[in-house]
This record gives sequence, structure tokens and C-alpha cells, in this order.
Amino acid sequence: MLNSKKLIGLTGAYCAGKNHVAALLEERLIPALDLDKLGHGIIEEEKERLLARFGGDILEPGGLIDRKRLGNKVFGKPDELAALEDIIHPGVNRETLVWINSRKEQICVINAALLHRSAVFDALDAVIIVEAPFIVRLLRARKRDRLPWVSLLRRFRSQRRFNSQYFKKNTDIYKVENSGFFGFRERFLKEKLEKRIDEILSRQESSRV
Repeated sequence: MLNSKKLIGLTGAYCAGKNHVAALLEERLIPALDLDKLGHGIIEEEKERLLARFGGDILEPGGLIDRKRLGNKVFGKPDELAALEDIIHPGVNRETLVWINSRKEQICVINAALLHRSAVFDALDAVIIVEAPFIVRLLRARKRDRLPWVSLLRRFRSQRRFNSQYFKKNTDIYKVENSGFFGFRERFLKEKLEKRIDEILSRQESSRV
């Protein structure tokens, strides 16, 4: 079934604005699967294994897993991160394939921060990388996550080679700038962004067999 569809990957570094681009694609009737949200559901499905591996202090008072606490357990620790991925990724990959095969549309988008670790990465026909200037991303992150500046800068530093794994892939790579943030420029930048998205979709439609 995967061979009968055109798959576009959508990714971007921390607070680059990839979810906004996903929403614009969906406005154009291009379905987009958010693997990050899908992973949230798998986390609850795998609660017992996660508690056994990472401890009971990852639970919220209501009994759900606190994803921020879990994230803090693995941030900057490759072995711990690998253990988390071993638990979560099989379920995410399974549900990704189910979703793709359930869609009737000929173009589908896979939206993921860690797109290169998806089971369908090698099947992607194109990758859209969303970018934004450092200061815009930093201000967005501060507004959204309310983390200390030091913590934010640590996250940014951990992604300093974010794009490198995608340019090794033998497929179409499109960079898209989503830099809207400062009031009066937003309308102009949104129009520029939408024009770029339409251009990418036109190229992909014309290359579809």
C-alpha cells in the first residue's frame, strides 16, 4: 500500500513551527499524521513498562505519565533515550502504517520532530524541513514552554546538527521558512509561506506517476 501513495515527511527543529505548516497542508486537504501526538497515546499504553524502567516518579498525581518528567529522565542521556525509544517506537511505527493504509488520499504527510527514526523514513518521496531564525524560535519556546533560558538554550544546543541526517537522504528536500512572530510582518510572512507550500505541492503533484 505504501508504494501507491506519495509520502511527504514534515519536520523541523525545536519551535521552528512545523505544526503550523501541517495545519496549512491540512487546509489543502492533505492529511498529516502527528507522530509526536501519536507517541503520547503509546506512552499511556506502555505505562507499566515505562514505570518499571524509569520509576514511579514519572507519574502525575492523577495517574497519567508526566511527559516532562519522563523527558527529563532521558534528556542528554543516550542510553536512557534508547531505552525509551525501544518501548515507544514499535507502537508508533505500527500505528503509522495503519494510518497510512487507512487513508484514501494519494498524498499523505508524516509530521515528526524525529522523522528520521520513523519506520517509513526510507519510503518518503520528499521531506519538508521547517526553519525559523534562532531568535524567533527562542522567543516562541519561551512563550510556549515557560522554561528557564538555560534549559531552552540546552535544548537548542542538542539540535545543532538537526538537518544533517536529512540531506544524506536521496529524495527531494524542501526548506520552508516559518518566521512569523512580530505583529505587522506576520501577514506578509504567512502569504510567503503559503506560496511556498503551494509550490512544493505543485511539484509533488506533477512528479506523481
